[in-house]
Amino acid sequence: MPLLRSNTADKFIVDRRKPHRNSDVARAVRKTRDRLSQQVGNLDFDRELLKLHAGTMVRGAAVIPLLVLAVAAAGLLAGVDKQISVWALFTLICYSIVAFMARRVERTEAAELNPVHTRRDFLIGHSLCGLGWAWFAWLGCATCQIDQFQGAKAVVLLLAMAATAIMASSLRGSLLATFVVPVAVYAYAETKFWVPVGTIMVALLVAALPFLAYIARHLNRSSLILLSFRSEKDALLAEVETAKSMSDEARRRAEDANLAKSRFLASMSHELRTPLNAILGFSEVMANEVLGPMSNPTYRDYARDVHDSGQHLLDLINEILDLSRIEAGRYQLNEEPVMLLNIAEDCCHMMELKARNKDIRIVQDFESALPRLFADERAVRQITLNLLSNAIKFTATGGEVRVRVGWTAGGGQYISVKDNGPGIPEDEIPIVLSAFGQGSIAIKSAEQGTGLGLPIVQGLLAMHGGEFELQSKLREGTEAIAIFPLARVMEELPALPTKTVAAARRR
Repeated sequence: MPLLRSNTADKFIVDRRKPHRNSDVARAVRKTRDRLSQQVGNLDFDRELLKLHAGTMVRGAAVIPLLVLAVAAAGLLAGVDKQISVWALFTLICYSIVAFMARRVERTEAAELNPVHTRRDFLIGHSLCGLGWAWFAWLGCATCQIDQFQGAKAVVLLLAMAATAIMASSLRGSLLATFVVPVAVYAYAETKFWVPVGTIMVALLVAALPFLAYIARHLNRSSLILLSFRSEKDALLAEVETAKSMSDEARRRAEDANLAKSRFLASMSHELRTPLNAILGFSEVMANEVLGPMSNPTYRDYARDVHDSGQHLLDLINEILDLSRIEAGRYQLNEEPVMLLNIAEDCCHMMELKARNKDIRIVQDFESALPRLFADERAVRQITLNLLSNAIKFTATGGEVRVRVGWTAGGGQYISVKDNGPGIPEDEIPIVLSAFGQGSIAIKSAEQGTGLGLPIVQGLLAMHGGEFELQSKLREGTEAIAIFPLARVMEELPALPTKTVAAARRR
């Protein structure tokens, strides 16, 4: 049998079975992410990449200059002429220019940068550094004590290329702008000797340049993806803040509307009950002909109809007020030890006459010796009467209503009211559990209610910490179960010894 639970008495039903909204949102976010990560020529991202490149160059400004100084010192110790000192000074000046440009870009606001001009300036600075490395690749050492001087230069170029590929990956084309000319100069210089080792080093440099450029391009793409994620995060945070402000405003309006509704019901309850009591009293006097007989029996029937309609309206007002107090948290529970069996039995006797008029049999299936519950007796009676009233109302003539009271698997207690009526379609159960909600069978029935009985039951059970379950199958009947938790069950204390037993124990 299908089982649905509802812990609220909200009249607005949200269909959570349709995942299309979440999938549409996820698809939109994915499209935005792909668009942001793959978009070429995005000025905002270009500015951010330039700022990132400037920060990297400033923080790593001493890496390659230290390599240049180390190479110059080693060359002087190895017997290279003073030309290597001039080369080192020129290369350091070039890298100082790049560092100065990076510091200026880092201090400039991203919105004020011109991406085209800034990128051009950076590439020019890296090209100047490339001229310094080309000079180094052309240096020779006929009198130095290093046997493999050309191989040592290739190793230094490889180190510089690797460092540049990592540090300048945020600027596309910086590696090629720096080392295409040095590698070409080194290859041209080696053509004079055609030493096998030199040829291998040329091949290594030529192969390393596109490989390191490939790595730099992937690092650049990773930086772009990170920037897109950050941009997406900022946009989502802005949307969340906007949604939060809208939600706060909607909640404030809802609270104001709820307060206005409570005030209206509090004032109108008195204004409506006062004339209703007069209508009920006078119509009952007229229907019973207390002051004398009516010559026209139709008037007597009209008086009964007026009394019944007034009583229905009074019941509706009482139910609306009860539901409003429950929703507002102002329903005060008068908790005391109660016997669930006794309350269920009394309610069955109270509904016996109504059931007998429809030829419906109420079957009581109670477990014996249930301990007391710590609950509000009026609320428990209202829960039981609402469930019995619904079962009798929608059970056909000659049907049966079975009332069970017993233990739950968790140690609590429950009241179950099961009928063999027409049942409720599965898609209409959320509607039945909502405030003022009625199923198609209830709408077609001659005994239409207000649709507040089950929401009141849910609210009262929630105040007791319990649960409400509605099990139904079309053309097989409906079972409503009110469950009280284990915390509400009171343990029975042992009986006190009588005077005779106490005296016998003293003996």
